[in-house]
Amino acid sequence: MANDASKIRFAPNGAIYVAPAPVKGATGGTTPPAELGDGSAPSGYKALGYVDESGVTLTPAIETQAVNAWQSASPVLYNVQSASFSVKATLQETNQTTTELFWGAPWVEVKDTQGTGTGVFRLDLSSTPELKEISLVIDWNEKSVKNRAVISRAMISDRGAIQLSRTENGKFELTIEAMDLDGSLGYVLTNDDIIETVTP
Repeated sequence: MANDASKIRFAPNGAIYVAPAPVKGATGGTTPPAELGDGSAPSGYKALGYVDESGVTLTPAIETQAVNAWQSASPVLYNVQSASFSVKATLQETNQTTTELFWGAPWVEVKDTQGTGTGVFRLDLSSTPELKEISLVIDWNEKSVKNRAVISRAMISDRGAIQLSRTENGKFELTIEAMDLDGSLGYVLTNDDIIETVTP
């Protein structure tokens, strides 16, 4: 196949959306989208806003183990040890959704002695935190080429440090790992013309 510069892709624009993870057997919960994005949040999802200029890193990985045999100096088989799909991004907007994701806890309004809201909100960091499951959608596009990665069930596995600075905005660095949902880690949708169709 000849070289084709028109097949070189960039991701100059995109968005990340989050929602509670689907609950198996429950009705009325989050339904991961099965269509490409139209520039707005999928039903039930919230946009996480601006991401820093390094963009979003998607890492699908398969770890294998070689199976060796007496009769061969090379492996005769590879066995899958683990499979993973991780997303890493640094969020730049400070809002309720991004801060609750980063701190791993909800904001609760402080009440006065009469039980009236004070306009001050408190976020408690537990010494035994509960890990929250989420659903994640990542959209990116270049002109008319649209792509969407969907992780139906995921969890935040790592958080970066917040740097408080006079000259640089606050950022929330998150690493999110996909978890199994009925044998799936997620899926990717595209309308790119890279797929060769075979006419029967």
